[in-house]
Amino acid sequence: MERMVGTVSRGVRAPIIRQGDDLAQIVVDSVLAAAEGEGFSLHDRDVVAVTEAVVARAQGNYATVEQIAKDVKGKFGDDTVGVIFPILSRNRFAICLRGIAMGCKKIVLMLSYPSDEVGNHLIDLDKMDEKNVNPWSDVLTEEQYRELFGYEKHVFTGVDYVAYYKQLIQDAGAEVEIIFANDPRTILNYTASVLHCDIHTRQRTKRLLKAKGAKKVYGLDEIMTESIDGGGYNDRYGLLGSNKATENSVKLFPIHCQEMVDRIQSMLKEKTGKQIEVMIYGDGAFKDPVGKIWELADPVVSPAYTAGLEGTPNEVKLKYLADNDFASLSGDQLKEAIKGYIKDKDEKAASLVGTMVAQGTTPRRLTDLIGSLADLTSGSGDKGTPIILVQGYFDNYTK
Repeated sequence: MERMVGTVSRGVRAPIIRQGDDLAQIVVDSVLAAAEGEGFSLHDRDVVAVTEAVVARAQGNYATVEQIAKDVKGKFGDDTVGVIFPILSRNRFAICLRGIAMGCKKIVLMLSYPSDEVGNHLIDLDKMDEKNVNPWSDVLTEEQYRELFGYEKHVFTGVDYVAYYKQLIQDAGAEVEIIFANDPRTILNYTASVLHCDIHTRQRTKRLLKAKGAKKVYGLDEIMTESIDGGGYNDRYGLLGSNKATENSVKLFPIHCQEMVDRIQSMLKEKTGKQIEVMIYGDGAFKDPVGKIWELADPVVSPAYTAGLEGTPNEVKLKYLADNDFASLSGDQLKEAIKGYIKDKDEKAASLVGTMVAQGTTPRRLTDLIGSLADLTSGSGDKGTPIILVQGYFDNYTK
């Protein structure tokens, strides 16, 4: 009988992971138990994806607000610090901001508008147009912002982030001034010491600030890059990718990830004889159509993956072939013609980028695509499936 199922994504349940657990062993045991319990087999080029949260938890990679404050204080001393372009998130940034504020005497908080980098809106776009505000040139004080736009609350959380962040900084013992601007160089009118908190635009921000004469410039990826008083760290991403753990600590993005995925792959090969790919994933790279929020608040979708996940898809659009190259065919003739085209494409292994037959396909990195699928499958709540098994992803119409 002809195979009728393509890609399958399964959430795999696992025990609650604690610091010090042998996560690689837990992942392997959980996948094998799921296969046995549900009656499916494992194959070459299946993908096992593990959420970054349980990796960091097993590693005990946490930092306290006191440790964050000590690092910030060591870098900026008693300077007034411009904290610019933070995302608006209780989970992602609030605890980090508390630690930053504890390490400063005064903060000038500069928020981008109408939204932050990942799409959390401070200002309604229509209202901004109505008020004739130009976000590319206009710099607003807190008073001007309130006069123009009042007390806007986040569409999902119901939080007024301007008031929330202001109170948080004050409660941590620092003075605060809030401004709204989109040119990072604006902050240099207030202070020459800057901590920029943007994620995906951080290299450009740093370049612009340094070229304009900033004296001290650090990114959020440069805070907690080494252990402070025995706490966690991330030598590559610092506080980027961190999440709230408690009211006084954050879970950092995991470290030593490549060793983890390579070990899991090796253990699965030993147990099954199959070459299974393994990746660690965080946020998926997709945008919510209602709230306009781009999900990717982590610095990358996947901090580590095995070699078989390198690259991008090289696919053709079936409907293009059916409507153009093989428009005169139907039924089994059409099916066989398309299969033959795909087989020829695979044998030649030539890139299809820019060709008409590939238009409308998605030439994103495999790890971004599969990581997004894994994130959507695991969800962000109480599903209890920190491991995702993806099968048939690399199959095509000929398989």
